[in-house]
Amino acid sequence: MSGLYQKYIKRMLDIVCALAAMLAFCWLYAIVAILVRVKLGSPVIFRQSRPGRNEKLFHLYKFRTMTDARDETGTLLPDAARLTKFGRFLRAASLDELPEAWNILRGDMSVVGPRPLLTRYLPRYNAHQRRRHEVRPGLSGWAQVNGRNALSWEEKFDLDVWYVDHVGFLLDVKIVCLTVCKAVKREGISGASSATMQEFLGTQDQTEVGVR
Repeated sequence: MSGLYQKYIKRMLDIVCALAAMLAFCWLYAIVAILVRVKLGSPVIFRQSRPGRNEKLFHLYKFRTMTDARDETGTLLPDAARLTKFGRFLRAASLDELPEAWNILRGDMSVVGPRPLLTRYLPRYNAHQRRRHEVRPGLSGWAQVNGRNALSWEEKFDLDVWYVDHVGFLLDVKIVCLTVCKAVKREGISGASSATMQEFLGTQDQTEVGVR
């Protein structure tokens, strides 16, 4: 049954959920877009290349949460300096993720799956960590409801791979319900020592970095 769900039913549910969210919350999209334009500037939508299923690249869409503040040399300031109070609120309430419904509708993402990370991380994964790309990335995932950015990278990847091996309807429902609870409580938004999750530089002593 899990194979049937993963191959056919999960994608149909993704389409229904994405369409329903975009129609039901079109007013919220408009309000957030206006506020982002006023408080953070243009462009309102942040677009970035991310690896999806089987490491196929796609453009991820989110509402921007940072300014373009730069130092005297024109270099962008660190994330902590560019992440405003309003940006922190958007992230804490997960409102910056709203445009990802379009990614779900397109088939780039699923409602539930490992979060799509930066493209430059691809050669830094070991063989085990690379397995997170065997399924579509998700709006939320098993790692997000078990600590999110409060976890180490290795812990997050272990949880991602566990999800890959246990994809199922009841698990997805559980993750969606837990995601709502986490969003309300605003848990795990920031890393342990930074405003955002620190960059993944690879796992120490790994022997299979970059294995495909």
